[in-house]
Amino acid sequence: MSEDEDYVYDEDSGKWLPASELAAKRQAASAVEVRDAVGNLLADGDQVTLIKDLDVKGAGQTLKQGTLIKSIRLTGDPQEIDCKYPGIKGLVLRAEFVRKR
Repeated sequence: MSEDEDYVYDEDSGKWLPASELAAKRQAASAVEVRDAVGNLLADGDQVTLIKDLDVKGAGQTLKQGTLIKSIRLTGDPQEIDCKYPGIKGLVLRAEFVRKR
């Protein structure tokens, strides 16, 4: 910590902290952990496999167990992941139905 760094009051701890330290603390608190069906931590860009057949509402299609979904995106919700799949727009899957590949 340098003496010329700005300090910001942290209401949670009741202490004055360097601005960079408080920003890092807030970013860590806002990070959401998304885990698959077996407990593996998921991240943006991961590939996942479906662990059961899923009926896709509005698409009139069923995604079969073992289907590979490439390049997922996290939504900020610990239970949902955003996916792309040919023929289905705006596919959102529950993390409990996928396994990290």
